[in-house]
Amino acid sequence: MKIAIYSRGIENDQLKDIESLLEELDKHKVEPVIFQDFFNQFYSAIQMPVKYSTFANGNDLDPTIDCMISLGGDGTLLDTVTLVKDSGIPVLGINYGRLGFLASIGKEDLHAALQALVQRKYVLDKRSLLHLDANTNLFDETPYALNEFTLHKKDTSPMIKIHTYLNGEFLNTYWADGLIVATPTGSTGYSLSCNGPVVFPESASFVITPVAPHNLNIRPIIVPDNTIVSFEIEGRTDGFLCTLDSRKEIVSKEIQLAVKKESFGINLIRLNENNFLQTLRNKLSWGLDKRN
Repeated sequence: MKIAIYSRGIENDQLKDIESLLEELDKHKVEPVIFQDFFNQFYSAIQMPVKYSTFANGNDLDPTIDCMISLGGDGTLLDTVTLVKDSGIPVLGINYGRLGFLASIGKEDLHAALQALVQRKYVLDKRSLLHLDANTNLFDETPYALNEFTLHKKDTSPMIKIHTYLNGEFLNTYWADGLIVATPTGSTGYSLSCNGPVVFPESASFVITPVAPHNLNIRPIIVPDNTIVSFEIEGRTDGFLCTLDSRKEIVSKEIQLAVKKESFGINLIRLNENNFLQTLRNKLSWGLDKRN
């Protein structure tokens, strides 16, 4: 079995955890392939009985990779989406961050998670992605997102007007700081913090959520994910922020933008005892009432 390992970085107090992970993989006869920048941070600080293979980018991941382990928080897991691309390599998120909604497996459960991987006793959650089309090159080879696409004003500039269309038919003009189009996976992220609804991962939908709208009668709306959502932007400045997950580009108001469902998805690994409802309760304190 061959497993890729990705992380943005490591703290000194986590070196023992990395050493334990590599020992555990060796015990299970698993060959790790480690992200090069991450490997450079710890290779001289821990004991390594063997020489490990590394990869520098997603193009280095060959079809023999059985899965990828993401060590970090949800932002780290979002990075892996740009690495695995359309390869179908499933991703297991081990939470070294704070919330860990996507990377929901705690580092204290690492032993059980690796045993489940080796014995293939896990569930694959198939998550949809959204794809961005534009009349100029944006986001290079990765114009897609697992969580959300956003349009947003820059810095302290005035609010913007975003004319929004569904399959070419006018939906609404949002006078707001910005607009979010979230996948079901992203419904528990930025969209939720702007009063968007929680949507189940398998619901086949997009959530369109305004950011600080200047209309009291404007609310988030859920649309089918076979919808093409397109935009025209107006504002007093020339540049606006366009994001896919944690990646951003500055775009002009002349740009033409549209989002739709991506032609491929991503597989997230979860252990059999975990599900979406349990994650809602454990991570977001869903329904928590001190009277009960």
